[in-house]
Amino acid sequence: MKTALVTGSAGFVGRHMAAELRTRGWEICAADVAQPFPGIPINAFDVFRYEERVFDLVVHCAARAPHRAAIDGEPMNLAYNLQLDAAMLDWAVRTGQRRVLYLSSSAAYPLDLQSDFATARELREDDICWGQRNLGAPDAAYGWTKLTGEKMAAAAAATGLPVHVVRPFSGYGEDQGTDWPFGAFVARAQRREDPFTIWGPGTQVRDWIHIDDVVAGALAVVDADVREPINLCTGWGTSMLELATMVCDAVGYEPEFATQPDAPTGVAYRVGDPDRFHSIYKPRVPLEEGVARAVREVAAL
Repeated sequence: MKTALVTGSAGFVGRHMAAELRTRGWEICAADVAQPFPGIPINAFDVFRYEERVFDLVVHCAARAPHRAAIDGEPMNLAYNLQLDAAMLDWAVRTGQRRVLYLSSSAAYPLDLQSDFATARELREDDICWGQRNLGAPDAAYGWTKLTGEKMAAAAAATGLPVHVVRPFSGYGEDQGTDWPFGAFVARAQRREDPFTIWGPGTQVRDWIHIDDVVAGALAVVDADVREPINLCTGWGTSMLELATMVCDAVGYEPEFATQPDAPTGVAYRVGDPDRFHSIYKPRVPLEEGVARAVREVAAL
């Protein structure tokens, strides 16, 4: 039986990754301080200090508070997350792990490609180019974490460790928490809030990809043994206001929308170029279906 270590296994991506690998017949070691499965909570730092087993796959999802309010409001998460990534990669090299899947982020891309609608465009993997003189500033401390994590991953790969790096865009799904826009929108719609609040101007555009496609796409990258960074994206942009309207339509009411320009907002336009990803895996869950699933799921609770 194949074995996998999933760090951050109580988080949104981590718990879906662990569940999918279990469905595929893998034995899972789940590491998360929040205890996602029966047993004692396992701190990933302890795994990296003491664990000597060699896993067929290490899926590194662990990170502290990777949502917009924390990205903008808790800059010292940078130090914690960098320590976590460094400890994982050092341990993986030292113990000779068979493969590592590193969950980076679209936040690693340069802000100057996303901050202005006049110059924004679909983000290509080679927009992060280590050889150029001006690499470009990523999105806040979290973006720096992931950019630095990718650099450390490349260093680990140079020792011979097989490392796969994926850059998810705006992952969403039925069980996403309300710290993220999608989860918050579904919760507000189910409460039939009127006015319906949207952080920022509502015009900010994101590339929404269902968690099923994030997980299946990332594992497809591993299965294909692709070692270059890969966007996990659809290539299709939808604004916050458009998404909120879709969610409210699915619930069946028409509120007034109240934007909050002074709230944490993020960049103006973040959409991925899907060409490299879609040559390996094509997303299967359209946004409309993902919204419908989430509304049904929350209504059934």
